[in-house]
Order: sequence, then C-alpha cells, then structure tokens
Amino acid sequence: MISYQPVRKLNVSRRLATNKIISVGTLVKNSQAIYFQYNPEYLQSYSSLSPFKLNFYHSLQIASKHPHFGLHGLFDDSLPDGWGRLLMDRIFRQKGLMPQQISPLDRLSYIGQHAMGALQYSPAIEDSFTHMEHSIDLYQLGTEAQNIFEGQASEVLTQLAYAGSSAGARPKALIYTAGNLIDRVSTQEAPELTPWLIKFTSSSLSLGHEESLCESTYLHMAQQAGINVPEWQLIPTHNSQQGKAWLALKRFDCTAEHGRLHMHTASGLLDADFRMPSLDYEDLIKASQMLCQSPSIGQEVFARMIFNLFSLNQDDHSKNWSFLQNDNGQWHLSPFYDITFSPNPHGEHTTALLGYGKKPPLKIIQKLAEQANFSNWKQAQLKIQEIVDSIQNWDHLALEQQIDQPTRTHIQKQINTVRKDNLSLFTPANIKLKM
Repeated sequence: MISYQPVRKLNVSRRLATNKIISVGTLVKNSQAIYFQYNPEYLQSYSSLSPFKLNFYHSLQIASKHPHFGLHGLFDDSLPDGWGRLLMDRIFRQKGLMPQQISPLDRLSYIGQHAMGALQYSPAIEDSFTHMEHSIDLYQLGTEAQNIFEGQASEVLTQLAYAGSSAGARPKALIYTAGNLIDRVSTQEAPELTPWLIKFTSSSLSLGHEESLCESTYLHMAQQAGINVPEWQLIPTHNSQQGKAWLALKRFDCTAEHGRLHMHTASGLLDADFRMPSLDYEDLIKASQMLCQSPSIGQEVFARMIFNLFSLNQDDHSKNWSFLQNDNGQWHLSPFYDITFSPNPHGEHTTALLGYGKKPPLKIIQKLAEQANFSNWKQAQLKIQEIVDSIQNWDHLALEQQIDQPTRTHIQKQINTVRKDNLSLFTPANIKLKM
C-alpha cells in the first residue's frame, strides 16, 4: 500500500497547433465540489474552450455532479472511458489503491500530457512512467492488450498503460511510429515519428477478430459517400489468434508542427451522457451550426446521420461526435470516426432522429434536412442516394478486405432490411437488393 495524497489542485495548459504551450487556468477541489477558473491572460488572447457549458470569464465555476461524475465536461473529455479506464484502474490497484479512492483530478493528473486533444494537466503523476523504456514491439503490445481485454492477465504492461489512455471500449493504444508502422514503435512522441491510434482485436468483441476489417470497410464506404474520415490503414498481424489485421488511424488532433488541436466531444460540450440515449440529431445539427458559425455544417452532420441509419451504426452516442478548434478559435467538425456495424440490442440508435430510434418517417427526415440547411428536399435526397449507393458496396469491399463470408452475409442481410424499412427516404429505382 502506498501513501495516498489526493490531488487538490491542477494547472491546465493548452498545446497550440504550433506546439507552443500556454496556460489556460486552474482546477481545484474541496470536500464539496470541483471548480475551474480561467487565467486572465488566456481570456485576453484566446477563445472559449467550451462555449455552451463553461462561461468565458475569470470567476470560479463549479462543476455539476452529473453527468461527468463531478467534473466539467471540458475536462472529462480528457479522461478515457471503457478500455483506458480499465487500464488506469489496474495500475492504481497494483499500487494498492481502489478505484473508488481516485478522484477525477487524480485521474487527470495521471493523464498529464497524454490526453487526446490539446489540454494538459500538471503536476502529473509520472511514477514508473518516468524511467521506462518507451520503444516496444507492436505485436507484443497487441498481445498484451488482447490478454488484458479477455481477462487472461491481471498485471498491466507499463508501456500499454502509458499508451492506452484513449476513449472507447475496444483495446487500443496511442503510439508514435515511422515507416510502415511496425519498424519503429514508441509510446513517446518524437519529431521524426507520426502519431497513430491502433485498434486491436479480440474474440470477445461482437465482430471478433474481424472488427478492424469491418471498420476499415465502413471507413471506405463513408469515404466513397463524400464524408470526411481519418487517414487509416490495416496492419497485418503475425498469427491467426490476433486476427488478420489491426486498424491504424492517424490522429487528427495532431498537427504537422507537432502541436495539437483542441478537441471537444458532444458529450462534454452539451453535457450529454454517452452511457445512455441523451442526444438527438436535431440538437446535434443546431449545436454544430452555432459552434462552427456555419449553417451548411448541418449538411455534414445530416450525411453522417444517414450513413449511420443505413449502415446500422447504432452506437452513435455523444462521445462519437467531436469538434476541433484552431488556435484562432474557429471550430470545425472532426473526421467521422468509430463507424462500423454495431446494431443496438434494442434495435435503436443511441442518438435519436427527432425522437425516433429507428424507422424515422419521411416527414421527420425532411424536417432534419431543412434544419441542416439543404436548399430543398431534392438536394437532400441526392445526398441520401449517394450514401445508400456507397453502402450497397459493402459485400464487394468486404470481400476485398477478406472478411469471411458468414460475416459478409450477416451484415448484408441487415443492410438490406434497414434499406427496405426506409425506402421512402430516397428513390430506389436503380438499386437492386444484394442477396
């Protein structure tokens, strides 16, 4: 058991796109709550980091108890959930601390400079990370992640804990690498290395070891539909127990100058709990237009909504929608991420379509298209048709990715069903069902 000294105060900094570090403000904690205060210098020179839920002034601002466990949504976005939280809790347990002892400020201190996005926290808990060897074999990292995820290991490899502080449920790691992604792998950044997010596979996932292949195919379909997606590639694995490939996504919060773009999820921005249905596409379209100061940005949200509807990506919760802010304060929608075949057990989308979780009536989609600032319904239909056409390429693209026939057939059958259920939204005269 180690001597536990809870964190009471943290300095918050921002890493600009130019790689310059600037002070943002201070987080403090007492027995009742957590508070944040902007630095006057930041207020004078930069823009609000969370304009909907955090006032842009110097006074102390208390965090709500819900939905971010007593933390402001802005800073909750820096903390991992699912996989990253599992690793963090394992590390604390190895040091004799129970997760319920650990406050949100303790967790932010543990994250330090390694959060997604531009925010950094100090003083950071460096501990055993300070002197560890950061270079590692990627396949060793993937094997360790798979063993932890499947409950076959209790101790956490230090490099995996250091690299695993990202959101989402799947086993993954934030790494820096050069060449073909496997020649030189490090958990620590360096000027000559490129930042990537690697998603590993597991037999415990709903799509098993084909999870990365399916997500890669979905990224390809979305790209064909004109939707902005991250740069990605597949990394072949060494053995069948790890599947055929892992998915590597180039981090879109990092800049060519080795700086960062500020990233804010819809969950943190709107205080929308990602663990339950708490968001509607109407609210998401409106928030995007207000935040990005662009009525047409709603069309991008609309296109992603339609893709999710027709591809059965029903895990479209509030942490799977993010915005990026430039140093000058301008916001834009992040690339489309975490898209794959993910039907909800209840058959409904986590983000509702004007109150509908599935089979939205024509008038509902027309109303959302109007809100998204399409000039007329025909223009919106053309975009819907383009997206439906791209999703109809599933079987062909999945075959190219060497996805097994049972998986291809199962997903194609579900795609066919949802297309039939929503025929009123487009003109299907030139499309035939693939059986």
